[in-house]
Amino acid sequence: MGEVSDYIAALEGPERDVIERIRSRAVSLVPEAVEGESYGMPALRYRDSPLLSIMVAKRHIGLYPYSPRVVGAVEAELTEYSWSKGTIRFTPEHPLPDSLVDRIILLRRDEIDTAKRP
Repeated sequence: MGEVSDYIAALEGPERDVIERIRSRAVSLVPEAVEGESYGMPALRYRDSPLLSIMVAKRHIGLYPYSPRVVGAVEAELTEYSWSKGTIRFTPEHPLPDSLVDRIILLRRDEIDTAKRP
């Protein structure tokens, strides 16, 4: 197990299900992603860069794509959610749509690929 798997295993209830769903989608879309840590948070990493982190906070779940550019690219789709340049906040009762999660993951992957080009 790794940092993300250990974090999810310690959770209970709907938060666990939501976070596991997002982790599974990320690993499916970016199979090269590995578990690790970034900025003190359990994270999926891709090409030695943080891909995303998903963590429970007191009143929400935070999705951290480690990229203000990625958050800005989906800003029009976040009108029903609280967000800032570094995080998107949602609840198990009002989760992010899978299509939006997929877009965020793929945008971040592409951003990393562009930055790692020789």
